[in-house]
Amino acid sequence: MTLPAELYTAAQVRELDRRAIASGISGFELMSLAGRVAFNAILRHWQACRTLVILAGTGNNGGDGFVLAALASAADIRVTVLQCGDPHAIKGDALQAREQALARGIDVKDFSIAAFNDATGNCKPEAVLVDALLGTGFSGPLRGVYAEAVTAINHSTLPVLALDVPSGLCSSTGSIHQDAVRAAMTVTFVALKQGLFTGKGPACCGEIVFHNLDTDHVPPLLPSSRRIDIQSVVSLCKPRAADTHKGDCGHVLVVGGELGFGGAALMAAESAARSGAGTISLLTRSAHIGAALARRPELMVHGIDNIEPAHAELKRFETLLKRADVIVAGPGLGRSKWSRQLLQGVLQQGLQHDLRHDLQHNVRRTILVLDADALNLLSEDAGRIKRRDNWIFTPHPGEAARLLGCETAQIQADRFTAVRQLQAMWGGACVLKGAGSLLCYEKDGQQYVDVCAEGNPGMASGGMGDVLSGIIAAFIAQGLSLADGLRAGVCVHGESADLAAAASGQRGLLATDLFPYLRGLINFAR
Repeated sequence: MTLPAELYTAAQVRELDRRAIASGISGFELMSLAGRVAFNAILRHWQACRTLVILAGTGNNGGDGFVLAALASAADIRVTVLQCGDPHAIKGDALQAREQALARGIDVKDFSIAAFNDATGNCKPEAVLVDALLGTGFSGPLRGVYAEAVTAINHSTLPVLALDVPSGLCSSTGSIHQDAVRAAMTVTFVALKQGLFTGKGPACCGEIVFHNLDTDHVPPLLPSSRRIDIQSVVSLCKPRAADTHKGDCGHVLVVGGELGFGGAALMAAESAARSGAGTISLLTRSAHIGAALARRPELMVHGIDNIEPAHAELKRFETLLKRADVIVAGPGLGRSKWSRQLLQGVLQQGLQHDLRHDLQHNVRRTILVLDADALNLLSEDAGRIKRRDNWIFTPHPGEAARLLGCETAQIQADRFTAVRQLQAMWGGACVLKGAGSLLCYEKDGQQYVDVCAEGNPGMASGGMGDVLSGIIAAFIAQGLSLADGLRAGVCVHGESADLAAAASGQRGLLATDLFPYLRGLINFAR
């Protein structure tokens, strides 16, 4: 199923619900259709299903569960509903759905661990658990019977279908407090919730099935963010003209590789080469020259060990910086005196031209891609460094926390707010890496957030971020804007990892395993 690109917060989805009801669709009609959609998803995905155990809350999510129970019972599927929370608190459409289920003779029991074990203990493999506990508006920690129910669900060996949102997951942020349902499938309604696609969302949701409950006619809202994938960016990789030469494809300079960390800078440089940059220079410690050329002789490798003001190597360093269209700083950079001097030179080069002058004279400014230790060093001097529009940051959550002066847990508690704050504070464009990487950039004075739908857990290995920085730099060197270069780079990076994992598995996936797949992806557009 092709999912929509538009993503929304919980508050926006509630507003879309309100607009749908205001347009003439009753709340119970929406609930009835939601139950039908979920039932059809079960029949498609678990064709042998003959038993449902539904855990229902006291709100509309529970009402969806009761509709599903009635439909399943009518199809001769054995159904047990375990009621969580006080049934006297159920009102409105949810109460109507519960009463209809009771009228059909559905077995409804109060939830307890004993009742759960009794309902699931004798189930055959074709049974499915349904999470209908908490809906879109939930946030915060699970408490009381709901916490017990989620724990019971996650300890069961039965497959789990979550209705709308896995209980315990915040649909706006993708964060959880302590625990949340781990579903094999989530059937979500009305609009896609952005929290399903980042942070803990991908681990909790499983396969996502979407239905807008026939609300196409409802006045729309501007989405809070958008999903992007390889198909949404592949058109940016246009075929080259017949008379293209390497000078047309840009010059990427990678700065990094302190002693003991030469591999990180080399991977960034090689990924830039594999992503189509015309010329790639690597500025690193002299000790790494031999290994770098043996690995990748197409690179121009420069060893610099001393850039003190009076030293001859300083002029060579400055010349290299001036020649580059895009500078990647940070892979393997370290935090030594040498590291700080290199980063200072890179930052000064990025300030050489005034933006208005560049635009008037068609001069392309040097673009900076900052990763790893470049970000850590930058965070140490945050108070003295001004916001810019000609750089890209690529932090993981820990680096993002240092850049914002907070704890990593705060970043992960609301990744959308964090990536917006990063871009607002530092300028340019940024990607907050992790499951469901978030991209933030400005266009026409407005901030945009994209959620990358590519990538897999096999990417949890050293060097993946170094490869990403090189890919992004190569796309920008070939003429893409900061925003488009970032979007294309992140999606191509993630899809390359998906292809590599599909070929040989996720566990043991190395960053350099992505290289054979890069060329196929960036030459896909026609």
